[in-house]
Amino acid sequence: MTNSKVLKWVSGSLELFLAIPILGALVVMGSYYTVLGAMLVLHIVTLVLSKQNNEPIYGSVLGIITSLVAWIPLVGWILHLLSGIFLMVTAAQKSKPPASHHY
Repeated sequence: MTNSKVLKWVSGSLELFLAIPILGALVVMGSYYTVLGAMLVLHIVTLVLSKQNNEPIYGSVLGIITSLVAWIPLVGWILHLLSGIFLMVTAAQKSKPPASHHY
């Protein structure tokens, strides 16, 4: 399993945890929103590693967007949920072999 897949499982699990109504909001607000900054960094690292491994990046891109706008109550809940689902789906997908370049 690649490092990017491990990070997708971790970040997806954290996103799903933050999507738990009330509890997720308490964690975000109780941390004075620093959890969103930490998630932003985690999503950026995951995106870079996924790109290097030729893996889908849409879960990480959505996670980055989520980290930036999750302070909006209902929008944050929906985006945490979607980010978590997309990250888990891409983590579970079978890896494609690296693209070979024929010149």
